[in-house]
Amino acid sequence: MKYFSYKVAVLLAAAAVAASCSNMKQIKLLPYPETERGDVVDNYFGTEVPDPYRWLEDDNSEATAAWVAAENAVTQDYLSQIPFRGAIRERLTELWNYPKEGAPAKHGDWWYYSCNDGLQNQSVIWRTKEPGAPGEVFLDPNTLSDDGTVALAAMSFSKDGRWFAYSAAASGSDWVEIRVMDTADKSLTADRINWVKFSGARWAPDSKGFYYSAYDAPKKSAYSSKNEFQKVYYHELGTPQSADKLVYEDKAHPLRYFSAVPSEDGKWLFIVGSEGTSGSEILYKKVSEPKFRTLLPGFKADYMPVDCKDDQLYYVTNEDASNYALMKIDLNRPSRIETVIPEDGKSLLDGVGTAGGYLFASYLEDAQSRIRQYDYDGRLMRTVELPAIGTVGGFDGEKEDAELYYTLTNYTSPATVYKYDIASGASTLYKAPEVKFDPAQFTTEQVFFTSKDGTEVPMFITYRKGLKRDGKNPCLLYAYGGFQINLTPGFTPTTILFVEQGGIYCEANLRGGSEYGEAWHKAGMLENKQNVFDDFIAAAEYLVAEKYTSSDKLAIRGGSNGGLLVGACEVQRPDLYAVCFPAVGVMDMLRYHKFTIGWGWAVEYGSSDNEEQFSYIYKYSPLHNIKEGVKYPATLVTTADHDDRVVPAHSFKFAAAMQHAQAGDAPILIRIESKAGHGAGKPTSKRIDEATDQYAFLFQNIGVPYKVVKK
Repeated sequence: MKYFSYKVAVLLAAAAVAASCSNMKQIKLLPYPETERGDVVDNYFGTEVPDPYRWLEDDNSEATAAWVAAENAVTQDYLSQIPFRGAIRERLTELWNYPKEGAPAKHGDWWYYSCNDGLQNQSVIWRTKEPGAPGEVFLDPNTLSDDGTVALAAMSFSKDGRWFAYSAAASGSDWVEIRVMDTADKSLTADRINWVKFSGARWAPDSKGFYYSAYDAPKKSAYSSKNEFQKVYYHELGTPQSADKLVYEDKAHPLRYFSAVPSEDGKWLFIVGSEGTSGSEILYKKVSEPKFRTLLPGFKADYMPVDCKDDQLYYVTNEDASNYALMKIDLNRPSRIETVIPEDGKSLLDGVGTAGGYLFASYLEDAQSRIRQYDYDGRLMRTVELPAIGTVGGFDGEKEDAELYYTLTNYTSPATVYKYDIASGASTLYKAPEVKFDPAQFTTEQVFFTSKDGTEVPMFITYRKGLKRDGKNPCLLYAYGGFQINLTPGFTPTTILFVEQGGIYCEANLRGGSEYGEAWHKAGMLENKQNVFDDFIAAAEYLVAEKYTSSDKLAIRGGSNGGLLVGACEVQRPDLYAVCFPAVGVMDMLRYHKFTIGWGWAVEYGSSDNEEQFSYIYKYSPLHNIKEGVKYPATLVTTADHDDRVVPAHSFKFAAAMQHAQAGDAPILIRIESKAGHGAGKPTSKRIDEATDQYAFLFQNIGVPYKVVKK
């Protein structure tokens, strides 16, 4: 069957905004591949839904490969004509090229930390006998592949520090291979574990082996076949994977995740189960017992183990506590449950770490980090005085620790490492990055805007000091809005590139995340998902109304669930934006659950297999709400050939449908990366390439030429 052909007439179109701006080069757009529209129609409870691009779901077909090549050719031809593309790449490379060092953590006799000299594709694991002293390379992931496309997805040390297990992911896939190193001489053992997904190695307390979760090998495509029946295994060092002990499986529930958590004293073993991205249960048993019992039943609330001490399991939960609380349960008398740290009515308990015999509770107050130190009885020892406002990570360690190291970052400052004295509560600077820009030139403010239903929603806005709010500024609005994911201040070189050009970078904390607890999450899931899109649209309207920008200078961006967000808002309000960047998005909401682990998102979205849920999903599904004859904004869809989380067929079908429907002159392009996945572990070189293309496309299509930064 013939699936696509080039249009016979060579129609050369210029992007509307470029054509209207005399000082911008007019870019010639090659004809799109004329993608074959099939006759597939699905019937959902009496509603017939055409799916003309179903054939693009076959990631192994020659026709799909040819379509990908043709679309990439059109996209790259367009991008190659943008005259300032090279200048953007040069500046991004400069901004990216600074040493990045992570917080050190002690394992055995060594302190381990990550380090990137600036442009290395993958950060290198170093170690030293004493923080601050010269170190040595322990593991360089850049040597695991020729092009930097093999990345570390997870790492763990045995309790005695002798063994190091790492999970290696190739080309951005969620599939990983677990390997083990002997820290004494840095040699690689013969241990090799395959078909692992969403799991690393969890070491047993005796350091003789580890637990992991795996699937059976896929029978068809490794990158699109549905994954079912995750199982928990125990691997003893020095034995083949075929000899691994099956620890737990659930033959009655194929669509659940499971992971093992052993107690530090080796007495108890827990299984954390989940039916999706929220809601869990905890099973338990003594290691000497044959069967697991239910400790905390699922799946209406979340339960996250923190520590097991004196036969008491400490865990964080949102059961009867929307902002989460820390509880403990007596494993010998499980009816006895006590509150250790009660719910805070104003702040979200985002997690709890342990170190030096204390509990470190990480809170979010209006999406900004706060740390409180408690003892195990829940007595507040102190609120940690942080050196700056931003996002904090790293308050976790071993009970023997007298000190720990943590990182702090925000929109204009890369991760800075501080040393924390557990006894005194004093923080001292350990490592500050040296960057190629002046952070003092920029500022971040937090505003609150009103959504469609009257809900107040926060947003961070970053820009160059002295900004004039005249409605003429380039603006990039980013958000996510789902899966309890919180957006907090964080640094990327791309933000600096944009704001030093006079741009305004904005991040909105939409409902669907949990910045304000589980109630905030639930207000943006299932039948309430439209609230998330309304929040995003309201953020854009606020930025225009307050004259930060105007619709012809406004771009929106989001990835994964955020790609769904951008796609839905683009088709609902195409008049509101000049440029749209839906990245690795969930665009076909009627079929997402049929690929890889998409079924795990049904607790968040609902499923088209359910009549009531189909009715509201269909109303916002980006793919199914594209309308012919509409002038859509300039759009650059991005995806990757090895994305086995949100399979690229979502983006393929969305781009094809948008190109078919577009009534305006703005380009609808798709950029399909090779040897890359959903985003995690993407090498620096590919990150710079992709960002270069996105920002070149952005400036071109808002009619604002990029200006070379004076050095």
